[in-house]
Order: sequence, then structure tokens, then C-alpha cells
Amino acid sequence: MDPAGYAADTRAIDAAQLPMSARMAVARARVGRRCAGFVPGDGLTRQAIVAQRVRAARGGNLAAEAALLTLGQPLQSSADYKRHLVERVRASGDPDAYLALAPAMGLAASGDDSLDERIAGTAFTELAWQLAACQLGLDCGPDSELMTRYCANGGICSPDPTQDFSSFVYDAAVPRQGTDTMNEMVNKLVETTATGAGS
Repeated sequence: MDPAGYAADTRAIDAAQLPMSARMAVARARVGRRCAGFVPGDGLTRQAIVAQRVRAARGGNLAAEAALLTLGQPLQSSADYKRHLVERVRASGDPDAYLALAPAMGLAASGDDSLDERIAGTAFTELAWQLAACQLGLDCGPDSELMTRYCANGGICSPDPTQDFSSFVYDAAVPRQGTDTMNEMVNKLVETTATGAGS
């Protein structure tokens, strides 16, 4: 990590004066403040992050275990393990675990037979997992980590600074004719937390 370089990039984005530059610069400044204590000498590499998550996962942290699957470094590589992990996350009702698993359940799961018949395999299924995390108690407000991540990393920013993640998704990402399908997926993900994971 290079906080100084990140800050310089943020200033360049702001100066570009593109339609979302100002919102993206605000989001990146928020990330920059959170990361200001780190310096390149801290050795905060991808390998170090994976190693820390492996330790946490082996210690019983379900969100860390889900994050490892998203990173392509699951604790076990078998299809049965992957299916069981998804079922444990769904049964847990842990919004952090849902959020950590969401990218692995999006396009990354397309064509993955081990996740057949589960809510997986498209960009919309990733959003469904994230929306379910919001319903389960994750902070998804205007200044939440989730809104900040989309804006700071991908330039996908709401033009309304008061909009939360759920309303932003339904306004900007889900076509009107897809609203019922999205609601069904989210409701199914949330409902299984009380009864144990289903399909």
C-alpha cells in the first residue's frame, strides 16, 4: 500500500472533473483516512492479507472463511466443501459473512457445478447476497463501507449523497422488470437464516 500515491490518484480523479469525479474523490478520501496509518514498510501485501484471513478462518471466523473463497484461496478445494461453506453462511445469518461471500456467488460462480441450483452465477446474484447482508443488519447507509467500496474502487457512485445501498441498487442496477426476481432472491437468502440453508 502507498497512501501518498493513493492520495495523489484521488487528487487527479477530482481534477479530471468527470461526471462522478467529485463523488469518487470523496469516497476515496474516506478510504484514505481509514488507511492513513499504513505505510509501504508495513508489508500489507495480498499474501499477508490472505495469511491473516487463513488464521482467522481456522480460528472460527466465518466471514474470513468466506472471504478466502472469494479470493480464490478456500481452506479446502473440494466442491463439497464449497457447497457446505455456502450453506453455513446462509444458516448463520452473519451479514459480514454474506458480504464476504457475495463476490464468489456472482459472476465468479458462473458455470461452477458445485453451486448449481444455488443463488449464484450472475452479477445480480452478487447484488442479491449484498442486499441480503443489508437486511440482516450490515451498515448499508450512504457512508457505509459497501457504498464507499463501489464508488472508490469502481467509480459506481450514487449522484444522491443521502442514498443508501439498497435504494441505489434498485435505482441504478436492477431493471424495473427484474425487481420481483431480485426481491425473491434476497428474501430466499434472508429466510434461510432461520430455517437452515436450502437450495
